[in-house]
Amino acid sequence: MPHHSIAALARTYGPLMHLRMGFVDVVVAASAAVASQFLKVHDANFSSRPPNSGAKYVAYNYQDLVFAPYGPRWRMLRKISSVHLFSGKALDDFRHIRQHEVSVLTRALASAGSTPVNLGQLLNVCTANALGRVMIGRRVFGDGSGGGDRKADEFKTMVVELMVLAGVFNIGDFVPALEWLDLQGVAAKMKKLHKRFDAFLSEIVEEHKMNLKGSDGIEKHTDMLSTLIALEEDADGDGGKLTDTEIKALLLNMFTAGTDTSSSTVEWAIAELIRHPKILSKVKQELDSVVGRDRLVTELDLAQLTYFQAVVKETFRLHPSTPLSLPRLAAESCEINGYHIPKGSTLLVNVWAIARDPDVWSDPLEFKPERFLPGGEKANVDVRGNDFELIPFGAGRRICAGMSLGLRMVQLLIATLVHGFDWELADGLMPEKLNMDESFGLTLQRAVPLMVHPRPRLPLHAYGASN
Repeated sequence: MPHHSIAALARTYGPLMHLRMGFVDVVVAASAAVASQFLKVHDANFSSRPPNSGAKYVAYNYQDLVFAPYGPRWRMLRKISSVHLFSGKALDDFRHIRQHEVSVLTRALASAGSTPVNLGQLLNVCTANALGRVMIGRRVFGDGSGGGDRKADEFKTMVVELMVLAGVFNIGDFVPALEWLDLQGVAAKMKKLHKRFDAFLSEIVEEHKMNLKGSDGIEKHTDMLSTLIALEEDADGDGGKLTDTEIKALLLNMFTAGTDTSSSTVEWAIAELIRHPKILSKVKQELDSVVGRDRLVTELDLAQLTYFQAVVKETFRLHPSTPLSLPRLAAESCEINGYHIPKGSTLLVNVWAIARDPDVWSDPLEFKPERFLPGGEKANVDVRGNDFELIPFGAGRRICAGMSLGLRMVQLLIATLVHGFDWELADGLMPEKLNMDESFGLTLQRAVPLMVHPRPRLPLHAYGASN
């Protein structure tokens, strides 16, 4: 796996390396100190993205937020995201939807009976549905009633296909002269997929425009797409206009960046807790004392759960959903730690290796939430991009725009699963024998899905409530 191979090279050659991939100069940062040089001291110089076939053919030719070149349009999209989509108020307005989708998941788990469940699969459905309802007012995986939703099914297959294509090494990205040949057929598949995505998203945008005004003539902002449409005429307060294409590209970003990442982090957390029963017991005790045993956890409980928050940080440390940062581009030549970095170089930050650096972390391979507790060695370290030894969401100007939403969803899911259920591994597998191997695609997934028996530990009426 790339993050393992690059970490091994860094142990031999140091935390700042130059690799030649095809015709592309790649610079790798593999320590907190080196990462902070790139993402803090020289952040402005490394705020653009290198050319990428996925962004070109699928993400509306770089008109999205994730791959847009650094400049006025990117700043406008970023401002829209910060103010209108992911602000504290916007997240609070949609809290009831996240809570409801989590309660749908808990009811499914509570009624699982003796059949083991694939936890990652169910988490994917939950996060995709919560995102879908918040963004476009519809579930991605249908409503669970068995009636089926043609659009939901279609969208599901497209998202899965996109994740597969995004993880493919495309030789044309590294040997530009070969791009036009499309030797692997990747570009052709991406173009075909883009057409399907565009038709799907265009229909939803048009539908929203027609429904945006209620019978009383007042605009109804029922989801993020409604908000974006209302911003088309004056997107940034300075007369900047937002286009339909940019809206569709933003929606695409949010779905692809927000589903796999959250669900895989939660799956890793539950796997670690099953392997560490003493830690699991402490989390349950804290949840029982703060929340009680008569209802499910809500987002409002999360801030009071000190030990639980340490468990979440330790999960992000050992299992960052994006182990290698999305690539950045050197706009100009610069000097880092005495080394010349040429203009046009691609920067990769090995987030995974940095969080396991033995020079920074004691017992780096051990799952030890206590390190983040008051009085612990990393008591003041957070995941929000200010402490470079732990940057699961990245850092600097291109830090993950949806970080606040991702954190809320991950925390709510882990807390609910721990508080609401006792967990047993399928087929009588002992916790210490649980396979913790990784499988690398676009995000850090488990090689072997977590198959478990959920055993409800609260009164049954607690699972029926939709907060």
